[in-house]
Amino acid sequence: MQKVISKDGTQIAFDKMGKGPALILVGGAFHSRSDPRMTQLAKLMSKYFTIYHYDRRGRGDSTNTQPYAVEREVEDLNALIKDSGGSVHVFGMSSGAVLALHAAARGLDIKKLALYEPPFNSGDDDARQVAARYTKQLTLLLSEGRRSDAVELARASFGTPPNIIDGMKQTPVWSMFMAVAPTLAYDNEIMGDGSLPKKLIASVIIPLLVIDGGASPLFMRNAAKAVGDAAPRAQYRTLDGQTHEFDPDILAPVLIEFFAS
Repeated sequence: MQKVISKDGTQIAFDKMGKGPALILVGGAFHSRSDPRMTQLAKLMSKYFTIYHYDRRGRGDSTNTQPYAVEREVEDLNALIKDSGGSVHVFGMSSGAVLALHAAARGLDIKKLALYEPPFNSGDDDARQVAARYTKQLTLLLSEGRRSDAVELARASFGTPPNIIDGMKQTPVWSMFMAVAPTLAYDNEIMGDGSLPKKLIASVIIPLLVIDGGASPLFMRNAAKAVGDAAPRAQYRTLDGQTHEFDPDILAPVLIEFFAS
């Protein structure tokens, strides 16, 4: 484990592995350096790239300076870019994909950007009302210290069936989820009302690959396609049979092809 110091003094912990051009992995909600799926992806990619796999602020071994703002997380990513020597590739997962879009739009030294299922909604009135209710409920649960309930709310909002949530509660993963539950508020702030920020995406002029899973819910696939349509230099690709819980062995070759070309 290594650490860099972000602009506001937050310590950002990361693992560095492999050889080649620098590639930073940005996790989504609940993800940290201990996430097995992202860890396996990092190992596969490290055969071709120098991988920076980091704990976003408030997770794992990273600290959590207050108050929170999306700009602070952009600064965290910039600290990693500077540590790498500058000019990196970035892969963002879920809300981490949206964070990566913010970073690219703000001019960080990113050469290419790949995104997996940025979870935007349809942007209509119903969707905005659902997002507002989620924000209100999440804020209340976290303010009362009800981490398990906050995790359950978030998992349900992702479309996880109740029986799967009940099963998760009986496994060690639930404790891992509860440990990072306060950072669900950060992912929620990154997403805003969940609608597609077309102007921001249109300002991202670097090569962009947007990926979705062919077995993912339709709203996820629609969101990925919309991001691809809004970006000036985007490719859009569907991985047959994949869901939001992607298989690293299937995703890695696609990323390697894009970043190495």
